[in-house]
Amino acid sequence: MGKKIVAVNAGPRKGWNTDTLIEEAMKGAVSAGAEVQKFDLFRLEAYTGCVSCFGCKREAHKGHCVRRDGLTPVLDAIRGADGLILGSPNYLSELTASFRALYERLVFQNLTYNAETPCCNQNPLPVLLIMTSNAPDTAYTSLLSGYQGTLSRFVGPTEVLISGDTLQLKDYSKTDWPWFFDAEEKRRRHETVFPQECKKAFEMGAALVKR
Repeated sequence: MGKKIVAVNAGPRKGWNTDTLIEEAMKGAVSAGAEVQKFDLFRLEAYTGCVSCFGCKREAHKGHCVRRDGLTPVLDAIRGADGLILGSPNYLSELTASFRALYERLVFQNLTYNAETPCCNQNPLPVLLIMTSNAPDTAYTSLLSGYQGTLSRFVGPTEVLISGDTLQLKDYSKTDWPWFFDAEEKRRRHETVFPQECKKAFEMGAALVKR
């Protein structure tokens, strides 16, 4: 029986940069023999981030978020998975609020406050974290490094793929944005560099299954 990979899209735009890279990573995982289940956070029932109820710190629910809402099926699926693909666009120099909600509940349930065993995760799994951004690739290296470190510690060994300088619109002429950047250059990059990033996402998705 093949491995089970969970993919989570924390961006709202179907078929655009983040979603495309996640789909490519999923194809890579499938090519390596995995079964993939995908969740789109913007299309779930209502949910929140961590509400600090500390239910996951009680022995009966140790390592399990006890809050029941739209994120519950996602957390349950991740708990039973062999690998995790997470993707989010960059909003205002951060990942989306939807990503943060999942991130808080995914990580906090495994945090024990015990100095000797700070993490109670019994099923560490490899993670691929994808971020897309209108800014260049190098703009948020430290941001992603922080997420990579925390996810590696409390979820499982994490690798990162950043796609920067992305194409945000099919037609920039309908906006007054072009003064801020070169729309044609973005389009050229989308046609030349982005396909290479898609190939990289495919390769990393396949490698995820073998980690």
